[in-house]
Parts: sequence; structure tokens; C-alpha cells
Amino acid sequence: MDNEASTIVIAGFSAKDAVELNRFLGLHYSIHTVDSEADVLPVLDSEEVDLIICQHGRSDFDALKILRESRISHPETVRLIAGSLDRNSLKKAINEAAIYQFVPKEFSVEQIELLVRRTLENRELSYRHRHLSRDFKIAEDVLRRHQKLADQDVTEGARFEQIVYCSPNMATLCNAAKKAANTNLPILIQGETGTGKELMARGIHYNSDRKNQPLMVQNCGGMSDELLHSELFGHKRGAFTGAVSDRLGLFPAADGGTVFLDEISSVSPTFQVSLLRFLQEGEVKPLGSDTTIKCDVRVIAASNESIESLINKGKFRKDLFYRLNGFQLNIPPLRKRKEDIDVLAEYMVKQFSAQSNRQVLGISPAVLEQLRLHDWPGNVRELETEIKRILAFTESGTFLSEEHLSVELRTLKPTIKTDKIQLELDGISLKEKVEHLEAKIILGTLKRLRWNQSRAASELGLSRVGLSNKIKRYKLNIEQSAA
Repeated sequence: MDNEASTIVIAGFSAKDAVELNRFLGLHYSIHTVDSEADVLPVLDSEEVDLIICQHGRSDFDALKILRESRISHPETVRLIAGSLDRNSLKKAINEAAIYQFVPKEFSVEQIELLVRRTLENRELSYRHRHLSRDFKIAEDVLRRHQKLADQDVTEGARFEQIVYCSPNMATLCNAAKKAANTNLPILIQGETGTGKELMARGIHYNSDRKNQPLMVQNCGGMSDELLHSELFGHKRGAFTGAVSDRLGLFPAADGGTVFLDEISSVSPTFQVSLLRFLQEGEVKPLGSDTTIKCDVRVIAASNESIESLINKGKFRKDLFYRLNGFQLNIPPLRKRKEDIDVLAEYMVKQFSAQSNRQVLGISPAVLEQLRLHDWPGNVRELETEIKRILAFTESGTFLSEEHLSVELRTLKPTIKTDKIQLELDGISLKEKVEHLEAKIILGTLKRLRWNQSRAASELGLSRVGLSNKIKRYKLNIEQSAA
């Protein structure tokens, strides 16, 4: 909007005043002079009028009526009134006509020109303010929706079948697992006990072309060669003592599907030879049978020990390792991906509370903080047991609270490397020390929450604006958290 394009209606003035105003204001604005009361609204209808100024006091021209009607029909037009008004007319002008400004009876054209200019400037500012406010409101709503989605992603985590995570290293691992699922190569999964190796194997199977065929699971730990051979390859009746009927075996039973061999590192060197032959030829010979059976089976093996270290110790065949190692997936322990603790705990609470028909409101921040302090040597399985135990003590309609934690977790305290901090803070003032520690705490929280500022602000007891100001003040960035 430009003042040079502004349109003004001058109505109800005497011929002399109208000519003077037209001459003076016409230098800067487009002017319409109206003498008849009946002609005012048609002009407003036909033109985009920015301002109307009416003279009050003529018996044949009801300025207040015109301005009241224009307020309803053309609310965007600014209304001015000139002349002397009694108390009653003044009240009507304010309440009914919403007059922006009054012009005294004795006026100069310079005074009116200044008043018009200021009025139109304020109108322009008001116009811009409304539109900027609307744009900011729209932008704020969009940001709020995006932030809600981001918070939801962090709260619920990403999923690979039954594996829930939000940490970058697990995201990389699950992406690799999805790619491996699209092949028929054997897969070797390594990870500590309780990290979810079987869940990973199931995720691979159900994301592969074999998902409509069987998935057979066999734990090889602590089994004799004869029993393991019988379980995997099958046997004929009478093949050994107790073999009272034929047994098909997992490999033939899973034809077209997948067999998951857990604790593959515990099988004997003798059985490793039998397994190697199957991987090479795709054939099995049941115990007590002279007939071989062709099997199209994908093998996924898992170990809680490093196969490479077992090879170096002479406990595992190198050629079998090469056959099993079409894809190698190493699941990190929970202590090395503590970002996953929150989403895992919240997922488990929803899952287990539904199974036990309990309505639990959620997990208190204090409980999550204590969970993050633990190293979880039993990994996800240990966390699962802890959540189930807490749920058993939690009443329906309440939050999981710190008092329900096991004694070991409840008594954990944050470890602070005092020597390093003291070295960093030597020689600076108390204020600088406080700021240094505050910056460290904020950066550590942001790093742990993957720079989700809404969650970080909530956890630190700050507003989002307050957290944003501190990030700018301490010049924090993602690159620092990656260091």
C-alpha cells in the first residue's frame, strides 16, 4: 500500500472548504468530493477508499449516519469527522461510528493534511501488523506441528519390526539389516547377551522374500552333537536310543524359509563340519538315513562372542565363518546407545501395561534419569525385567515413580570427573565457572536427546526461548556434541 495511491472521500463540506481541501490534499492523494448524503456510499462501493472525512453540522447532511453505515459496509475505510459535536453526538461518533479522529471546527488545510498523513501511516502499520501476525501464527502452528511430530518420533522411536530405537548407530544397523533382508545371503549377528539378536533375525526374515515361509529357531548352546544333528537335520526311527519315530528336522521343515541358529559359537568342531557341508551343498542327511534331502533355507546365525576371536583361539572353523558371514551385523550393547533407553522403556511400559490390563500414565523423568545412569550389563533383556518389576508395583492411573525402582538403580548417582572439570575451571571467576558448567550440562542434554530442543528445555526446566537464548549465548552446536 502506497500513500500516492491512497483514495480519500471528502463529504459534506462547504464548497469553499471542499475546493481548498481538494487542492491541498490532491497533491498527494486521489480525492473524491461528495456534497450529497445519498452519493457517499455509492462512491465507497465503486472505489477502494482508504479514508473518508465528513463535515458535521449541516442540516441536509447527516455525517454521523453516513459514518455509521460506512463502518458496517466498508470497515477497512478509516473514518474522520470535522466540526463541533455536542456530548451526545460525540458519544455516538465514538461508539456507533468508531471514529478514528476528530477535526476541530476551525481547521487549517495543513492541519488536516498532517492528520490524514498520520492516519494513513497508522492504517498501513496496522495492516502490516495484522498480516505479519497472521503469517507468524501460521508459521508458529506449522512449527508446532513439526515439533510435535519430531517429539513423537523421539518418544516412540523408529521401528524395525519389534526392534525400537532412536540412536544413530542402531539406525545405521537397522538400515543395513533391511538391505541384507533383500538378499539370500547368510547373515551373522553378533552382540552381547540380551541385545536382541533373535528380534533382529525375525525382523530380517519378515522383511525378506521368505516372509510367507517358516522361520525356525534353534538355540545351539549346551546341546550334544547327536541331539543338535537330530534337531536340525532330522533322524529316522531307531537311529539312536529313544528315536521311536521319524523326525523331519528344522532345515527340511523350513524349506523356502529361514533358520535362526543362536549361540552358534558353542557348537563343536565336529558339528561345524556338518553345518559347513549343508551351507555348501544345501543338502541334509537325517541320522540313520542313506538319503539326502535338498533344502532351500537361509541361515541366520548369532553369537554373543566374537567369532573372529574364537577363530584365533582355534575354536571355530575359518571356512565356516566365511560361509556364515555373508552379512555381519554387530548389535551394540545398551550402554553404548543410551539414547535408546527412553524409547525402549516407554515402548515396554505401553506393551506390558496393555498385556496386564493396567492403565499406566507413563514414566516420570526421575525414573528415566536413573535408567540412563545404569550400564545394563544384561542389555535390553535386563531393562525389560526392570520395567516389568516396576509395573508390578505401580497402581493403575499413576506414573512409574522412582520409589518403585530396584535398590541398585535407585541408589545410582551421576559420576562427575572432578579432576578434569577442576582443571578446566582453574583460574576463572565464580560466574565463569557457573557458566562453563551450565554450558556443559546443556550441551550434554542436547546431545543425549539428539538436539530435540523441546524435550531438552522440558528436562532442564527452561522455556524453548530460554534454551535457544542459552544455545546462542554459549555458541553451542551439533558439531560440538559430536566431538
